[in-house]
Amino acid sequence: MATYKMLNMAGEAAGEIELKDEIFGIEINEYAVHEVVKNYLANQRQGTQSAKTRSEVKGGGQKPYRQKGTGRARQGSRRAPNHVGGGIVFAPKPRDYRYTINKKVRRLATKSVLSSKVVENELIVIDSIAFEAPKTKEMVKMLAAVGAAKKALIVLPEVDKNVVKSASNIPGVQTTIVTSLNVYDMLNHTSLILTKEAVEKIQEVYI
Repeated sequence: MATYKMLNMAGEAAGEIELKDEIFGIEINEYAVHEVVKNYLANQRQGTQSAKTRSEVKGGGQKPYRQKGTGRARQGSRRAPNHVGGGIVFAPKPRDYRYTINKKVRRLATKSVLSSKVVENELIVIDSIAFEAPKTKEMVKMLAAVGAAKKALIVLPEVDKNVVKSASNIPGVQTTIVTSLNVYDMLNHTSLILTKEAVEKIQEVYI
């Protein structure tokens, strides 16, 4: 179990917190991370693409010209794929791209990304984040004080409307809660900001 420095909203030292090696200190499994990200992106696809095949295109009932004697290739319909306005060969149809992935693989990927954030010094732990009212300026000030990158993911133990609204207008900054934390969002943001309570909750869930 390793100790990690903890800051306050002003960027000052606020003690240390113990991070469990089983979550924040494992060997990074790139295969698991890749599989989970691929699964996440597939599940986000709407799958609403659609095009018409030759059987669905309007028209084409009459043979364009006689079979023989014209010197041209025989044609049975002007709605064949080789004609302008014809149907599409192997036309895409609405489908569901969703698929499930093993729970153990998802957990391993989450732990791998959390561990990589520690190794790359991209993890920032803050004792608590609280605003009396939604203030974008205060959020910008806090992010600058703790040394967060332009793309930062703030993880809270539970929804705090003032914090969420304060970060909503800042490009590249996103908020989430522990129960909605996912591998893709962590990888898509350079800085991962966790509150003390969020760390404790993660360690309860993933141990």
